Amino acid sequence: MYDKKNFHFLLLGIVCFFTFFIHNKVVYPDIMESRNLITAHEMVEYDNWLVPTMNGVLRLEKPPLPTWLAAGVELISPDNLSLQRAVAGIAATLLVFFLYAFASRLTNNRRYGLVAALVLCTSFNIILMGRTATWDIYCHSFMLGAIYFFYKAFEQEGRQWTNFGMAGVLMGLSFLGKGPVSFYALLLPFLLSYFILYRPSFKKKGFPLLVMVLICLAISCWWPVYLLLYHRDMALFAADKESTAWLSHNVRPWYYYWKFFLESGIWSLFLITALIWPYWKKRVTLKKEYLLTVAWTFSVLILLSLLPEKKTRYLLPILIPAALVVAHLFVYWSHQIRRKGLLNPDKIIFRINAGVIALVGLVLPVAVYVLFYAEDKMGLGRFIFIACLFLLVFWLLVRSIVRIRPYLMLWGVVFLFFIVEIFLMPSVANLFNNVEWKSIHGVRKIEKLSGVPFYYPEGENLRIELVYEAGRRILPWDMQKDSLPAGLPFVLVSTRNAEETLPESVLDKVELELIDVYDDNHRPKGSRWYSDIFIKYVTLVKEKER
Repeated sequence: MYDKKNFHFLLLGIVCFFTFFIHNKVVYPDIMESRNLITAHEMVEYDNWLVPTMNGVLRLEKPPLPTWLAAGVELISPDNLSLQRAVAGIAATLLVFFLYAFASRLTNNRRYGLVAALVLCTSFNIILMGRTATWDIYCHSFMLGAIYFFYKAFEQEGRQWTNFGMAGVLMGLSFLGKGPVSFYALLLPFLLSYFILYRPSFKKKGFPLLVMVLICLAISCWWPVYLLLYHRDMALFAADKESTAWLSHNVRPWYYYWKFFLESGIWSLFLITALIWPYWKKRVTLKKEYLLTVAWTFSVLILLSLLPEKKTRYLLPILIPAALVVAHLFVYWSHQIRRKGLLNPDKIIFRINAGVIALVGLVLPVAVYVLFYAEDKMGLGRFIFIACLFLLVFWLLVRSIVRIRPYLMLWGVVFLFFIVEIFLMPSVANLFNNVEWKSIHGVRKIEKLSGVPFYYPEGENLRIELVYEAGRRILPWDMQKDSLPAGLPFVLVSTRNAEETLPESVLDKVELELIDVYDDNHRPKGSRWYSDIFIKYVTLVKEKER
């Protein structure tokens, strides 16, 4: 593995390009993306950059930095989902490069940094967050950068103003990305592990450390302070709502995250293997660094498990130290092979781990045949080409197993991802998509609906994804008050047709024109995710001609 820095940068840039940017539009936006992009759209349309709204309702629970970035994209290229997701991809790429920089400095070994970075950007949850317009990737990316500069400042002599200053800036940006989330889930576990194990000297660091904290506070707090000064009641309500959510929403038992290793995807078995500290503590080449990464990983897991609210996507930060843990195995195996001192138990462990991945490479051509070619969703020539690529990767993986070549195995995994991302991603997405999808997005192209307000019956469940697809606010209308919304015409978005929905007193005053019935179910009929809640009648309500 060539270990020149610029060559590593080029390799990581290429891998990140295929991992986060190729075919990033093929998956439909989910509920989180819809919320975020609606908020960004309303920032631009209603010029509410400091007091964000979502479908006309204040959205102050999340700090606005990622929404500002999305709003900037909306200004440049409106309704461009691919570009919105590309910004998240840039944040994910930044995360990968920060990990490379941190890992290389931690061990003084650029190969270790490259391996850790490659493991990270081929981990399932990192790929998912880097390919969708969700905000979690931003706060953790900035925080890892802050950790890198913080570590660099303590490991070098002198006051290190620049490094502490950069750490403060990036911590502040992390807070503006998603509040204290990354401080708790990534920074605190690192600090606990680092200070207990390394016990760094604070000589000449006190004042620069204080400045770092002040910089962080200045960047973090100006927006909450602004809200408290000018929108105090709304800000306090949002803070209470968010804190209540952490304590009462999605409450799970403390052991809910026991399957945390699955978030790394193809590296799951490697991660479990690498975390067996009693076995590896005397074997690994970089003992202290290995202990730090293990302690950091378990600290993240423990702290997240203490919170009542739990979701699998909250496990994103654990993949950062987990990638460092896995990288230690590659360095150890490679080092022992060069010394011709690899023990038989270590060979068995490597072959079992690599063998599981090789089986994946062997099964994939069969899966492509069954899911695509046999269903007439792929031509013979394309199938043969893709199958040959998978078999080539399988051969590389088998070769790495027989000859005990860990780096060859790593590149085999990278090539496996390349094949899926370049040649299969659209087909895989269409496998789960609703072929009868008829989105309310179509109302954007109907000229007579331009500038006409949209309403839905208050009490009906309006999914926020429909608001995103419609590209405009859809406001609640309380029909029980027996009064029309201000001004005609308007558009009614309802679960039943308008004649059955509107009260008689309103029907006597208006004329109805059914625009269409839309089905925004992304999954096909018959699947457990298909729901009538995404089927809506869209009706133009006009003044009755006299």
